[in-house]
Amino acid sequence: QVQLVESGGGLVQAGGPLRLSCAASGSLFTIAAIAAMGWYRQAPGKQRELVASITRGGSTNYADSVKGRFTISRDNAKHTVYLQMNSLKPEDTAVYYCKAASRATLEYWGQGTQVSVSS
Repeated sequence: QVQLVESGGGLVQAGGPLRLSCAASGSLFTIAAIAAMGWYRQAPGKQRELVASITRGGSTNYADSVKGRFTISRDNAKHTVYLQMNSLKPEDTAVYYCKAASRATLEYWGQGTQVSVSS
């Protein structure tokens, strides 16, 4: 099994930056089986949505709402994925969840970290 621990959430003023980290832990076998990692977010009264994802090979995908503002990166050696968020807007306020997907289509989720952007 894979355990994901998010960190870096908090309260920030609109326009400011914030960096989220997600560290994966578990057996070497399960860690090596991770094919992609990503960040999702869920605001009150709204469905959970994909924010950004990255494969082991480095291919990235972003939601249209965050393109140009957010950057996802991954350190395969450290089994950690990051989300650099710049020019934050109040509408970015949500609980952000880290996700890992294995080659066997297994999914692992972190507990989430709150990001609140004040206007």
